[in-house]
Amino acid sequence: MLCKGLTISCFICKLLSMFSCPPCASKALPREYRSTAEALFPPKGFSAGKGPTLKAIKSFANILGVAEDYNRLQESGQAEAKLLNHFQNNLDLLIQKTWVEKGDEARKEKLQDKVTPFIELIEKENYGEALKEFGAILAELAYLFFGAQSQKDDFAEYALRIDPRMGLFWWYGGQINAERTWVNHVDKSVIYAILLLGICYLTNV
Repeated sequence: MLCKGLTISCFICKLLSMFSCPPCASKALPREYRSTAEALFPPKGFSAGKGPTLKAIKSFANILGVAEDYNRLQESGQAEAKLLNHFQNNLDLLIQKTWVEKGDEARKEKLQDKVTPFIELIEKENYGEALKEFGAILAELAYLFFGAQSQKDDFAEYALRIDPRMGLFWWYGGQINAERTWVNHVDKSVIYAILLLGICYLTNV
């Protein structure tokens, strides 16, 4: 339930700000993954006019364990309908399997309702808006899985202790919910590639 005086839009902004990695989050990354992860999203942010590179994204796909699907989809030049269908089905199953308090059941339904519009944004190649929506989906999914823990500064470290690749994924989720002005300075192919990382992971998790 929303606190008195807190609008839906303000609540979403608050949730997204909670599910964003603080600068210290990179320090929790395993040493063997840290340089690759920080090449994707530098802990101090991007310099003016810069953003992620396709080379860094491809390297991160490898340590995330999704390189095969990622490379195939990049070569095809578009997100295949079959993959997006699998992604939606798998995400629906993940959401359905989460146990929540009765009062949070509506959150599960609202999250499921976000998935189809998100896929439609990708199909329309509106990748900038799709990234924003994906960030909101991941923030809510993290809450359903981990509860209040997902809103703490050490969430990435917590997830990394459970499983390194899962931790890398949630670190990535926190990064795309952090400052996103770089979206205005990169080609749409880069934003698409960033989206593919999460789509491939959730399709195969």
